[in-house]
Amino acid sequence: MSKIKTSYQCQNCNYKAIRWLGCCPECKEWETFKEITYTASNASNQKKRITSEPNLVSLNSISIETKQRMLSGISEWDRVVGGGIMPSSLIILTGDPGIGKSTLLLQISNNLAQNYTVFYFSSEESLNQVKNRAERLGCINDNLLFSDKADLESIIEISKNQKPDLLIIDSIQNCYSSETDTTPGSISQLRETAFLLMRLAKENDIAIIISGHITKDGNIAGPKTLEHMVDAVFYLQGEDRWQTRVLRSEKNRFGTINELGFFQMEQKGLQEMPNINQHLIEQASHAPGSALVSFIEGSRPLLLELQALTISSKLTMPQRIISGIDHKQVALIAAILEKYLKIKLSSCDIFFKVGGGFKIKGSSCDLGIALSLLSSYFQQNLPEKSIALGEISLTGQIKPVNQVNMHIKEATKFGIEQIFMAHDQKLEKNSCKKITKFSSVYELLTLFG
Repeated sequence: MSKIKTSYQCQNCNYKAIRWLGCCPECKEWETFKEITYTASNASNQKKRITSEPNLVSLNSISIETKQRMLSGISEWDRVVGGGIMPSSLIILTGDPGIGKSTLLLQISNNLAQNYTVFYFSSEESLNQVKNRAERLGCINDNLLFSDKADLESIIEISKNQKPDLLIIDSIQNCYSSETDTTPGSISQLRETAFLLMRLAKENDIAIIISGHITKDGNIAGPKTLEHMVDAVFYLQGEDRWQTRVLRSEKNRFGTINELGFFQMEQKGLQEMPNINQHLIEQASHAPGSALVSFIEGSRPLLLELQALTISSKLTMPQRIISGIDHKQVALIAAILEKYLKIKLSSCDIFFKVGGGFKIKGSSCDLGIALSLLSSYFQQNLPEKSIALGEISLTGQIKPVNQVNMHIKEATKFGIEQIFMAHDQKLEKNSCKKITKFSSVYELLTLFG
């Protein structure tokens, strides 16, 4: 005789418990446990379920078909995704609510619909709302087909029957699968829908782009549930001072990671900013404490301004307020300068930031950090059209950086006339108008009299 058993399951993350709990220990959500009854015989039968044997093959027997990437004509997008969208890939575009994800997806789908079959499922907005946005952006295209269905089984059935080249779902949090008895947006729903979409993409050669919101902590709602299940993850981020949007590649099986694309939010949608370095240089202050560096993100060198402020501290423990870069790196460079140049930076409050709201890492900006600290300490400007490229060792030596010719080529393109670097840095001929080389931090004092 089958025995009826009772358990409790969290409707948010599927965590199971033998008794009802107010707060789920797994996802920390309250009032999410629901009573579930089952028979012991059914449970044992599920464990004994037999699946078909896998079809094992040798890699030599598999023929590789070269797939043509889908180019949207939006160069910033195409470059970040790795040279176009790869067929049968599952991509997620995420970012804060209202950052412009739907706008970007509509522009991409409109361009691709000129050469490909594109289905756009809007689960968040009605078709009237989508049409209003499309008219404002000038994205009315008869080849681009829309639907406001949120039922995932219906979306999959339509896609299997009509086989579009690209399927866009905006957004994944509002879609639901009838096979999971939880609310849309919960962890279990996200896992189920992502798995079904992944199988749809791989088995039917359909490229799929899904949008997803991020939480207050900056994670894809879940948290990060979808990142491990998709082929590529792209973040659309905003910059506080400008109407600039930065598209960043965090994961990409078909391209490079940390690739950046820049857009300007305007009345007619997101417009490309291919010359972002020109904009960054124009924003530089060229005041005491300011130094320009070149930092590579993905395949693109960025000309960024480092800003330092040093002031004699009135506190027992001087302040160190640093943003945009590892605070330990700035503290280390300050210690090296104090050790070898006998400058009492340890008794100064140090405020340091990377201009433009960017975050950088790596030792190639060491020389720029040192020059900005010295410039602020001596209250003297660095040469206006100059950048610093170099690492600094613990012994105070200036060391070469990698890919220096790429840095110099980008810098001279935007009017940089003088470059500070290591004495033994190898260069191509005629790479810049004026190059000043240093072998140690002692020589940096020559710039400040």
